Amino acid sequence: MSSVPKRQKLDAAGDGNTSAGPNEEESDALEQIDACQNEIDALNEKASEEILKVEQKYNKLRKPCYEKRSELVKRIPNFWVTSFINHPQVSGILDEEEEECLHALNKLEVEEFEDIKSGYRINFHFDENPYFENKILTKEFHLNSAASENGDWPASTSTPIEWKEGKNLLKQLLTKPYTNKKKRNSDYKTFFDWFSDNADPVNDEIAELIKDDLWPNPLQYYLVPDIEVEPEDDDEIDDNEEEAFDDDDGEEEGDEDLEDEDVK
Repeated sequence: MSSVPKRQKLDAAGDGNTSAGPNEEESDALEQIDACQNEIDALNEKASEEILKVEQKYNKLRKPCYEKRSELVKRIPNFWVTSFINHPQVSGILDEEEEECLHALNKLEVEEFEDIKSGYRINFHFDENPYFENKILTKEFHLNSAASENGDWPASTSTPIEWKEGKNLLKQLLTKPYTNKKKRNSDYKTFFDWFSDNADPVNDEIAELIKDDLWPNPLQYYLVPDIEVEPEDDDEIDDNEEEAFDDDDGEEEGDEDLEDEDVK
């Protein structure tokens, strides 16, 4: 199958009717198409600017609602840790000891930067607790940051955790087998492992889940009943079915033997 030959760009000083280039009618059409494309690009750029202004406007309008919600949440014990535990993905990186620690979490907030596209930060506010000294732990994402290798991907930073003596959960939990029974597809072993890891921010699914799912509506997860039903092992189900089948066969054979004896 022959391919269509590429058109050469017209030389302003050349002949528009050469066999290698378009004729005058095609040239005029191409110039008009190019002009249309320039108009489309200009409109797309204007649309992006308008969309950004709308997002900035509604971010400001939402802020008082988020602040009011945060104050109301403080009246509900263990609101945030419960929401974390009930979230199908975030719960996958929570260890039991971390759950105990997160009982001190009294406020979660996500702040997008002024121009929105450049990044955001997640702030975790804590009451006094036996694990670390920090009152606020922040994980911050910068899009197109100079901190990244090529400037095309996000870079992230995390607040250094000031662990109290003998309470470094990150060190303790990374040295013991993972015990979370919930199925998950995560590269992180624990919550604080995720928080401290800034190696691959572009693929930070946990941060995106918190920003785009948990933060906008945590109530949907707080109200989910914390019921976990352990699925039966497929091999055990097959074994049980085979045993039941064998029992049925044995009973049928026994019944046939009795019938034969009665006939005799």
